[in-house]
Amino acid sequence: MMKRKLMTAILTAALAIQAGIALADDAAKAPAKKNETIYGSQLMTNEERAEHRAKMRAAKTAEEREQIRKEHHERMKERAKERGMTIPDEPPTRGGGMGPGGGMGPGGGRNR
Repeated sequence: MMKRKLMTAILTAALAIQAGIALADDAAKAPAKKNETIYGSQLMTNEERAEHRAKMRAAKTAEEREQIRKEHHERMKERAKERGMTIPDEPPTRGGGMGPGGGMGPGGGRNR
């Protein structure tokens, strides 16, 4: 009886680990979301998007992040030009004009 419980526990753990690995692999291969925040993401591969996110996370200052954004935008402008597309000369403003707490949250649209 004890041996059976131990085997069941081991099998359950192995299946849970395998399921977790499969889910993580699927997430890594998933296509980019439609509300992607990386400018020019439609011109990038999944690997390039992941690399850009890693660079942004690794930046230590706001100035360093802004420099990465500017350089990225220039690369995307050039890539768009090569493909016969156009994008704005200046990167878009961050956050669409809404900072923390912006937009309608809970109760945001109610008349009182």
